[in-house]
Amino acid sequence: MAVVAGVDVGGTNITAARVEGGVITARDKRPTPHEGPEAVRDAVAELVRGLGEVDAVGVGVPGPVGRDGVVHGTANLGGFEEPSPIGSLISDALDGVPVGVGNDANLGALGEVRHGGGEGSRFLLAVWLGTGVGGGLVLDGEPYVGAFGGAGEVGHMVAVPQGAECGCGRRGCLEAYAGRAGMERAARLAAANGEQTRLIKAGKEDQPIKSGRWAKAIAKGDPLANRLLEDAVRALGHTLGSLINLLDVDTIVFGGGLTEKLGQPLIDRIAEATHPVVMLPRKHRRMVEATLGDDAGVLGAAEYALAFRR
Repeated sequence: MAVVAGVDVGGTNITAARVEGGVITARDKRPTPHEGPEAVRDAVAELVRGLGEVDAVGVGVPGPVGRDGVVHGTANLGGFEEPSPIGSLISDALDGVPVGVGNDANLGALGEVRHGGGEGSRFLLAVWLGTGVGGGLVLDGEPYVGAFGGAGEVGHMVAVPQGAECGCGRRGCLEAYAGRAGMERAARLAAANGEQTRLIKAGKEDQPIKSGRWAKAIAKGDPLANRLLEDAVRALGHTLGSLINLLDVDTIVFGGGLTEKLGQPLIDRIAEATHPVVMLPRKHRRMVEATLGDDAGVLGAAEYALAFRR
């Protein structure tokens, strides 16, 4: 049985796991350095060495990754402005252990296909609803990266032409409506204009509005929170419905903080919002909650590593 390491490089932490037969047998993590590719290489290599001998390593990073494993810039990691062959750097640091590198959202989708809520799917879209809106694609059983490594960026599809400003600097992106950061910007603007809301607590106005507070405000019937959620659902329905028409996926799994707090009822609302858009019959298409949580990234990276083992 192959023994591999799955590594999830996040903007805050790097998590690594030793995986045997799809089961995590050891794990470790450390803060993500932001001094550039060499610092990330050293951190990943140290974590993997601490897990013991492995046959291959899979690494998920937050940004476009080409089929050659070269990372083409990422906003969440310092010093990656230029293309970086991070896979070969890590392999050299591990004395030639094979290393495969992919986009973290795509590898999270692969983890859900092989071990989670999308198990049994061959054509899957994963949508991560958190601070932003991430997306990953598994088509015909394999992660789909596109020509230049940027496939799956569902959060930056335009949901509303010339709409709200997104954190990426463009306007009308899905993330501006359905990402928690974009929803918070809209909530704060409405509150500044005099609208009352439970989302912003007196004396704690500067605190981020996390997923749990959104869930509580929505449950208590907060008009602003519910209106912004409805805007998010409408934007998701329009965008995902169009993606279904294009890709004909059999499964969409939803993860991330907002999904974890609002659960299947939110997913059902999104599914209903796709109905006016979707052309093909929908009775056999699943829209379900992701089940792996934070393990999706390392398990997906471990699955990816199996294709590179010696």
